Order: sequence, then C-alpha cells, then structure tokens
Amino acid sequence: MENENGLKEIVKQKYSEIALQDKETNQSSCCGSGCCSDEVYNIMSEDYKHLEGYNPDADLGLGCGLPTQFAKIKKKDVVIDLGSGAGNDAFVARYETGEKGKVIGIDFTPAMIEKARSNAELRGLNNVEFRQGDIEKMPVTSNVADVIVSNCVLNLVPNKSGVFKEIFRVLKPGGHFSISDIVLVGDLPANIQNAAEMYAGCVSGAIQKQTYLELIESNGFTNIMIQKEKTIVVPDDILSNYLSADEIASFKNSDAGIFSITVYAEKTSERECGCAPGCCN
Repeated sequence: MENENGLKEIVKQKYSEIALQDKETNQSSCCGSGCCSDEVYNIMSEDYKHLEGYNPDADLGLGCGLPTQFAKIKKKDVVIDLGSGAGNDAFVARYETGEKGKVIGIDFTPAMIEKARSNAELRGLNNVEFRQGDIEKMPVTSNVADVIVSNCVLNLVPNKSGVFKEIFRVLKPGGHFSISDIVLVGDLPANIQNAAEMYAGCVSGAIQKQTYLELIESNGFTNIMIQKEKTIVVPDDILSNYLSADEIASFKNSDAGIFSITVYAEKTSERECGCAPGCCN
C-alpha cells in the first residue's frame, strides 16, 4: 500500500507540472514525461480535430486513443470520463450526449481539475462537471453511468483491478465502457519498466495485454472486445536514455512490444446475469 501511494504521488506531481505545459511540449516529450525526442512529434496521442465537440484548449496531447469515438454514446446518456485531465474527452462526450445528458470528469490532480473547470466555464457547458478524486474510489454513486470512457489513464494506476471494480459499481446495469490504454506483449527491459519518468508519462505502469483483458472479465464484465489496436514505436533517442545500444537492438529483435488498445465491455443487466460474482452488487 505504501508503494502504491508513493507511485500515486509521483503521478500527481508529474501531471501537476503537465497541466501547466502546452500541448506541443507534452506531445514531444513522450506523453509529458520529459524524455524528449528529435525523431517524432508525438508517440501515442491521436488527432481529435475531426471529432465534434473538440476543444483545442483542453487537448494536452496525453491520450493514446480515441475512446469517445468508439463509446457508442447516445443522447441523454450520463457519461463518466476517468482521468479527465483538462477535459478533452469530456467535451467530445458532451457533444455526443447533448444538452439533456451529463458528463462527469474525475481526475486525481487538482491542477487538471482547475484547468478543466475553467475550460467548461468559458464555454458555458452547464452539464459538464469535474470532480477531484481517486478513480479507485470514485466520488460517484452506484449505478449512475450509461457509459464510461478513459484515455491512457489506467496504466498509471497500481491497482487496476480496483478500478474495474469501481467501473462495474458505477455503471448502470446494461451500461458499458470504452477505454484506451497502453498494454504490453512480452517482457520490457527492466530499465524501462523501473524508470519513474517513463512510469508517469509512458508505459512503465502498463501490464500484459492478456492480464488486462482477464482483469476485465474477472470483475464481471461481458461482451469484451478490442475496438482498435496499434503498435507504439518508441524512438531510439528516447530508448537511449534507458538502454545501451546493444540493449536497444536486443529489444527490437525480441517479441516484446508496446500497444495502444481501445477495449469495450458491458455490465450485463442484473436480470440476465444470474447473479454472477459481483454482478448484483
């Protein structure tokens, strides 16, 4: 528990700094981690500009997917965005759910909450709110959300199973989530896995893809599917901060890899689930 709290404080401190940076700085520094690259402009983030509701002031370039594009949000839905940052996905979700819906963003970092609230206030969005809190203990009542989205956040959380338990609690029966995240296939070199800056900004908090999917299933979700998957290629000048030239060559020749996935799953309605473990809480 002490180690988990220490990792959370690293994340909070790092993302407090990121909240004060501009998008270009964050994108060119490996999701804000400071491991700058001359080879690419960004590594993981996707282009939101074609999505309705996009607000460039809320886009810090920290995501690894487009979960709102796949989230099947309907008018009047209640949507929760986990790790909402400056509000980027929350504002896209608000466009999808409309004026009669509601969007709740939850973030661990006070500076991000302040920035997101300011963005919402400037645009007069009365049905978007941002709450400071830990997504392992969401400041939300049970069975309230139709849809939950999250973008490159769970990889930063030590207790991922605890988050999926909370997602299950907060979703309405019949609700679903669409989450973009970083996962691994095979073993990453230890120097990357243990680097605190890579942890806060990139991939070191990520777990194996199969383990990630098993956690979703073990917490009661059904109809699990990967909606999108792409390989994350980390440039050599970033890897060289952590690995020797020989280690980089060995890593590239291995079966190990880093992937961005967008995964979908449903909380089956209580009448259909037959009170499976956790289903009728």
